Amino acid sequence: MKIKLDENLGARGADRFRQAGHDVATVHDQGLCSSSDRDLMTVCQGEERCLVSLDLDFANPFLFKPSDSPGIAVIRLPGKPGAEDLNAAVELLIAKLARSSIQGRLWIVQPHAVREYQPEDDEP
Repeated sequence: MKIKLDENLGARGADRFRQAGHDVATVHDQGLCSSSDRDLMTVCQGEERCLVSLDLDFANPFLFKPSDSPGIAVIRLPGKPGAEDLNAAVELLIAKLARSSIQGRLWIVQPHAVREYQPEDDEP
């Protein structure tokens, strides 16, 4: 799986995704820090990379339609999270990616669960 890690995720996350066999590019390494969300999604679409982010704006299907994307995974951490919370969320996402395709989908990674956004039939 080709993955783009947003600037709010650290190098340890990138290393763990790579260890799991994923092709990882980071916003930081590509000099895309402070890019607008729209520009970042355009880059992800052009590179055919799933976006992994902590930015809740990407969880809004009216701003970023999942079916138009290579996939979006938004990690939701508990209040006052520690490094272990982020590591657990990354591991949960890696396990989900091993079982399911994220192509054209929005996943919300929460402690102990990955929820998939289900669009309404009449959604624009």
